[in-house]
Amino acid sequence: MKTRSVFAAVALAAASGAALAHPGHESASFFTGFTHPLGGLDHLLAMLAVGLYAARQPGATRWMLPVGFVLAMLAGAGLGALGVALPAVEAGIAASVLVFGLLIAFAASLPLTVSLPLIAALALFHGHAHHAEMGGASLVTYAAGFALATGLLHGAGYVIARWIPQTCAGNVIKRVAGLMVGGVGSAVALRVKRWTQLKLE
Repeated sequence: MKTRSVFAAVALAAASGAALAHPGHESASFFTGFTHPLGGLDHLLAMLAVGLYAARQPGATRWMLPVGFVLAMLAGAGLGALGVALPAVEAGIAASVLVFGLLIAFAASLPLTVSLPLIAALALFHGHAHHAEMGGASLVTYAAGFALATGLLHGAGYVIARWIPQTCAGNVIKRVAGLMVGGVGSAVALRVKRWTQLKLE
């Protein structure tokens, strides 16, 4: 029943987001923002991982972590709009994939005072990168688009984590999934490092 409720909430969120998008430029801006997190493996895995990790946390932490990610991501986009640069944005995104994967792999249960600032700090890089790819889109509708897509990815990760049974086999599946996500983060980090070195030469 809980899983059905989550699916229903996700569907309603998607429908409401589509209803808010007006024809023309605003609609194009919303669609561009919505598709941006879905088009990059690093964004996609990081956002799914937040939902996967949050699903096994106690009480209100389950929703505070995803909400904190989305709000911090919007703040990162706001910094970009204000012309405030963040150092090593691509490296920060790669680090987020690695860190979130390891949290899942080791079934870490950090206190909220640690997990929320950690997730929020890494979300800033995602938001800044989203803004950098905005082009001529409208900031408000573009941000609404990527915020909705991010929330849906968090919800998908949450549903997957709750669907996997709380058994030894289920825990192994989650740990392996975390290791795979972390492995992708490591690969992305190495690629960013090599690209940076080539750029400096």
